Amino acid sequence: MTRTQDILIVGGGLNGPTLALALARAGLTVTVIDAQPAAPRLAEDFDGRAYALALASQRLLDRLGVWAGIADNAQPMLEIKVTDGRAGQGPSPFFMHFDHAEIEEGPMGYMVEDRFLRRALMDAMEAAPGVTLRHGARVAAQEVTETGVTVTLGDGEVLSARLLIGCDGRQSGTAARAGIRRTGWDYGQTALVCAIAHEKPHGGVAHQFFMPPGPLAILPLPGNRSSIVWSETHANASAIMGLEEAGYLAALRPRFGDFLGGISLAGTRFTYPLGLSLAQSFVAPRTALVGDAAHGMHPIAGQGLNAGLRDVAALAQVLEEARQRGEDIGSILVLERYQQWRRFDTATLALATDTFNRLFSNDNPLLRMARDIGLGAVNALPGLRRGFIREAAGLTGDLPALMR
Repeated sequence: MTRTQDILIVGGGLNGPTLALALARAGLTVTVIDAQPAAPRLAEDFDGRAYALALASQRLLDRLGVWAGIADNAQPMLEIKVTDGRAGQGPSPFFMHFDHAEIEEGPMGYMVEDRFLRRALMDAMEAAPGVTLRHGARVAAQEVTETGVTVTLGDGEVLSARLLIGCDGRQSGTAARAGIRRTGWDYGQTALVCAIAHEKPHGGVAHQFFMPPGPLAILPLPGNRSSIVWSETHANASAIMGLEEAGYLAALRPRFGDFLGGISLAGTRFTYPLGLSLAQSFVAPRTALVGDAAHGMHPIAGQGLNAGLRDVAALAQVLEEARQRGEDIGSILVLERYQQWRRFDTATLALATDTFNRLFSNDNPLLRMARDIGLGAVNALPGLRRGFIREAAGLTGDLPALMR
């Protein structure tokens, strides 16, 4: 049996459901195909995962009616401190300090735990007319014709639509089946991810501490807790991950410091390899890519999910405007508008994160001197510092309407 929708979205993580809500708001019918079963997506226990949502991303979720279900569990990021140094030796005296009070819009962003964001998205999809969610369904094949696209699921069911959108990550099967190749490289680094509880309050301050093996991000969560994204060489990360909890914390402490008092683990530990991965095209006939399926970058600035959500807002706007004009929303001419809007921005962001990681993840004394002077110079210039703050909040560039 064939079921027809306006749009099929492959991927039920975060970008896919958010896009489904944005498209349904525009009057389109959408089916989200999620390979994961429902139970893990709706687990209520804190597993250590959390996201830094820029202010522009918060605006998007608010306009889609999702933020109300998250707000009480979100931690505003009021300040960002960027420092350079070595583990056990403390930070350099040169630093950058961003304060939300320097812009008029409010906090630069919010930290939100995965369990709360995912639950709010699931609840919003269940309540949204025009959205169908298929849990535990895998795509076995896709085929494009002149007028539409068909997707065959693993159980043999066939779905059809005018447009197929891949929100299925860096190893996107949607992109591979569409013949879209990728460019990228491995950084030789692995991210260690966890949440910690600490004795002293964080005050809503996010920290980015650059060390020779890679950066350490300390991101505030509600209460006396913080999310940790800690980059090490593959070998170091593997050895640290293999330690018991006490050994893991002993490895973290000299990097983390004692400014928040004693620390303990809160939730599960994760690792994932770090690299750059860019799709050579964001679109193909009746196919578009969003989020990590289009661009995967270093988490050095916490912009991966935010870049994906900007894709969501841009693609939804392009398709809504095309529909209002009576155009075929799956035509390559329409999809090229989305690519033109987003590709340069994401390539620039990926290059910036790549450059920052290479510049700071080393112990070259000349580079260390140059970057410390650079951090101090930016911090001393209010106009330049304000520009960085607005960039961190996602308020620069050609913002889609849903993020303004």
